[in-house]
Amino acid sequence: MNIAVIGTGYVGLVSGVCYAELGNRVYCVDKDPAKVETLRAGGIPIYEPGLGDLSIRNAEAGRLSFTTDISEAIIEAELVIIAVGTPPLPGGEADMRYIEAAAREIGDAMNGYKVVCVKSTVPVGTNERVKAIIASRYTGAFDIASLPEFLREGTAVQDTMNPDRIIIGADSVQASDLLTELHRPLTEQIIVTDIRSAEMIKYASNAFLATKISFINEIANICEKVGADVTEVAKGMGLDKRIGASFLKAGIGYGGSCFPKDTKALIQIAGNVEYDFKLLKSVVEVNQMQRYSVIDKLYQSLGSLSGKQIAIWGLAFKPETDDVREAPALEIIERIIELGARPKVYDPIAMENFRSMYDHPAIEWCTTAMEAVQDSHALCLLTEWKEFTEASLQEIEAALAEPVLIDGRNVFDMAQVRDSGLAYYPVGRPVQYIERQYV
Repeated sequence: MNIAVIGTGYVGLVSGVCYAELGNRVYCVDKDPAKVETLRAGGIPIYEPGLGDLSIRNAEAGRLSFTTDISEAIIEAELVIIAVGTPPLPGGEADMRYIEAAAREIGDAMNGYKVVCVKSTVPVGTNERVKAIIASRYTGAFDIASLPEFLREGTAVQDTMNPDRIIIGADSVQASDLLTELHRPLTEQIIVTDIRSAEMIKYASNAFLATKISFINEIANICEKVGADVTEVAKGMGLDKRIGASFLKAGIGYGGSCFPKDTKALIQIAGNVEYDFKLLKSVVEVNQMQRYSVIDKLYQSLGSLSGKQIAIWGLAFKPETDDVREAPALEIIERIIELGARPKVYDPIAMENFRSMYDHPAIEWCTTAMEAVQDSHALCLLTEWKEFTEASLQEIEAALAEPVLIDGRNVFDMAQVRDSGLAYYPVGRPVQYIERQYV
């Protein structure tokens, strides 16, 4: 099958490369000439394990090309996939300018029947808008379809090649048959539905997962007050098949490009039809406040933060990605600086991206994890990179000016912690105190 993918952001690039890996001929289109040249040279502008090797292999095999010319990509295509960004506007709604611009360019380049599907996360009704824009510029036959993605950063290639399900929203048998044929090698779990329901499935899925995260974080906050261990509570809950164990890991909240944007967009979508989505508003509020629990624990352990050095391990919103969008580290570090402390930060992958978003003269950018810890008054673990989870607690204690570890991701075993002599502040688990004097 000949496929044109419009947009080489996270979704477009991963999807295009993986469709080529299935044996299809794929053109990936992007307006940025420098980005296209990087991709042609075998480079990958995002950090995603396994993606670079797949891209090079399929390009060398002649199945994958990169271009700035949308007409070149569309002329031979049977399927056109829109995968451009839909960033949030100040009110929370999705910015549809890039979707609409792509639709106009597709309409101008159309040269015969094609299926045009939207893979970007978009409000309900967007596909109909795309159809109207294309039809205003092209009078021939074509179909539209919704093809929502469910990729997780850090495991996006695996998620694409081994999906839980494929959702196809189409009002044409020809379109649904083509998309079913494309995805049949990946899974038998293919759901064909109407376009508006497919658009809603994406938002509803992310909103539900975000709700699970905020729920277990609320439970963690209660556990801290009553002396229970949220890891044991989550384990007991997750064994119930009606609940499931995934997304029940307490911490400092979700971040990234999907959950924050999609929850706010769904609240806005509900508001547009005069529905007050109270539950989801609370999910967003809980998530926003959860990251500040790190600050509370710093106060609890150190007293005043003025003049203190605070080591930060982890800037990306999750491990195995360099994405720092909506990362808890952004607000935590900003607040630490406001309180007069000096952050010493380290992340194995995301340093450059974080610095481009938030650079402050008070921040010390470290080249190793232990450089950040050395002579700091506390260590805050914000991203559970393997490098951090396998670190020696004894080495951490020896390097710190004061033996305080705030574990925002609950990665350390309590038995290990007890042997270390650290004052240990996890999320929703018992705190290990040590005798100390505030300085």
